[in-house]
Amino acid sequence: MFRNVLTGAAALLLSGAFIPQAQAQSVAGAYLAGRHAAVQSDYREAARYYAEALARDSSNVELIESTVLSYLSLGRIEKAVPLARVLEQKNQNSQVARMVITADLAQREEYTALLARESDSEGIGPWVDGLVKAWAQVGKGDVTAAMVAFDALSKEAGMQGFVMYHKALALASVGDFEGAEAIFGEAAAGAAGQTRRGVMAHAVVLAQLERHEEALTVLRSSFGEATDPELDQMIAALEAKEPLPFTLVRDAKSGIAEVFFTFAAVLKSETAGDYYVLLYSRVARFLRPDHVDALLLTAGLLENLGQNDLAVEEYKAVPADDPAFHVAELGRADTLRRAGKDDQAVEVLEQLARSHGDLAVVHSTLGDVLRGQDDFTGAIAAYDRAIERTSETARVRWILYYSRGIAYERRGDEAESEANFRAALAINPEQPQVLNYLGYSMVEQNRNLEEALEMIERAVAASPQSGYIVDSLGWVLYRMGRYNEAVAHMERAVELLAVDPVVNDHLGDVYWAVGRQREAEFQWSRALSFIDEGDTDGEADPDRIRRKLDVGLDKVLSEEGAPPLKVANDL
Repeated sequence: MFRNVLTGAAALLLSGAFIPQAQAQSVAGAYLAGRHAAVQSDYREAARYYAEALARDSSNVELIESTVLSYLSLGRIEKAVPLARVLEQKNQNSQVARMVITADLAQREEYTALLARESDSEGIGPWVDGLVKAWAQVGKGDVTAAMVAFDALSKEAGMQGFVMYHKALALASVGDFEGAEAIFGEAAAGAAGQTRRGVMAHAVVLAQLERHEEALTVLRSSFGEATDPELDQMIAALEAKEPLPFTLVRDAKSGIAEVFFTFAAVLKSETAGDYYVLLYSRVARFLRPDHVDALLLTAGLLENLGQNDLAVEEYKAVPADDPAFHVAELGRADTLRRAGKDDQAVEVLEQLARSHGDLAVVHSTLGDVLRGQDDFTGAIAAYDRAIERTSETARVRWILYYSRGIAYERRGDEAESEANFRAALAINPEQPQVLNYLGYSMVEQNRNLEEALEMIERAVAASPQSGYIVDSLGWVLYRMGRYNEAVAHMERAVELLAVDPVVNDHLGDVYWAVGRQREAEFQWSRALSFIDEGDTDGEADPDRIRRKLDVGLDKVLSEEGAPPLKVANDL
């Protein structure tokens, strides 16, 4: 999408061929540091180093573009604008500069200037440019011209629903709710009209037309029981027939912000790459700082790119009284957890449990984090609260029972663990992870092996590419003395999880049981090489594996007081 900027140090060094040597080295050093930071998605450091290099070589257009791109990625569009204008004055064909200039003109509501720009030479792309110009006509007060522009653009292949969605928003923004409903009601808005924002916009349009029951039907048919505080507020207002203002797009500037957000969402769904999506979401946030959906998208993109500090900053920007505050706080807690700051994540979630304690997802998320910290008692209590707040008819309850079952199992309470797993299976009988976890637990406890085998076979049928589940199948067959049958499954598990120490250890035991002792020792050695000695929670015991290598599996089982290997009837 964006042409590569400054793809190598040679470009910079050639451009500075007549710069004094010391200055050239200084520029190159800052450039290389900036380039490294940019590759690592560290936009703050990239912007700092590129700006430092640019201060020493202010006419280098490649450096200017790299700096503009870093500022845009960082969300500092106001700092990128002067540099983008320099690129334009130098007649540089820079798409990122055009994006920044478009954002600046829209921010200052200079709609005449936006309309005067030539799409081919000064635009971002034909679809973005076309929608921006249609909204600019709205900003100028020429709604008729705007509708003509929307209609012309909708004739482009693949663009009709996308454009008609924005036409509906534009009509609603100027008070023509009948016109907006004609588009939404006929499903002319396409997939964009089926998004969360599209459905909510349609509901508000119907409410403006005093068609409250229809609005409720639209919301319930789209979301069912999967509501949240914002939807709950909207539903309550509709049930009370209270007025719902149309705030999704208030004016032309917020309409242009919506163009960039919509494109960001489309690019995200098409897996265009988080970095390119980020550029569009940054413009949406710049034009409309209160666009919470754009904020959440931006934060999620930054998290995916490994920029946890920037993601946390975004999540913290959602005010406490916003209906999406809990979503932002859940995101912030997840980012902190990914950054290894589990205690801070727990603190965020505990505070959220006090302010939004009626939401099951808050407690279940807290349970997940506490379980990750080996606080199984705390996790169980959190899952208890989540289950209490979840409808008995909600299918999502199986996840809560499954999670609580794991916590009980890790705490050593086998009876409660099994009860929770069976409760999960009562809701979702063929869920492979639950089938495998319960089946493997029974194998490890050496009980109900026939039932365990049946469960694990169902799990493998549902998830044949899961190495862990295939390993469970091989392991239950081994425990049942069906060693020859176990071999193929254990070998397949190692193919799927080549460096997993437990799976390699299991294959070693199976090989030993069928008399392939050298291969068993090889697998045990592999397993030993994959063990993290600092991981005390791992299932693979390095000391036990070393003992097997010294004296063999039969002797180890004897020392442990375990039953000896069976003489299988297929040997």
